[in-house]
Amino acid sequence: MTVKMAGIAAILIGMTASVAAAAECRITEDEILAAEARRYEAQTGNDFPALDRIYGDDMIYIHSTAAVDTKASYLGTLKAGTVRYRTMRLLDSKVRVYDCLAIMTGTARFDVTVKGEDITVDLRFTETWARRGNELQFISWQSTRVPPK
Repeated sequence: MTVKMAGIAAILIGMTASVAAAAECRITEDEILAAEARRYEAQTGNDFPALDRIYGDDMIYIHSTAAVDTKASYLGTLKAGTVRYRTMRLLDSKVRVYDCLAIMTGTARFDVTVKGEDITVDLRFTETWARRGNELQFISWQSTRVPPK
């Protein structure tokens, strides 16, 4: 085999391995919807060990107020009881999958207690999930309040 043919063979093997790796980590819409339901359940149930697994260590959470949290600061706020999610309802959503990443956009209604005050917020959001090993992790959230009609 010539050096040129060996180089071409190496490129083809690398491309095949990349395609196989992408197929192994591919996320489905059903997996994202199930993961989102688990997140809502853990968040409204104050299941902090579950949230610690669900949230990626690199998570960025941008609230509808423009406040920004990391995983550590967001979990700290929840554990302190400063913010308590009473109900979280997904109203509509669209999931787009890009191999090991999935982006969900949609609207939701959250009943929240913030510093002792009960509020209901209607949100338009974008969130990102990543497959890491066998797990899906929530790595990004950004929301905007939908004004009352």
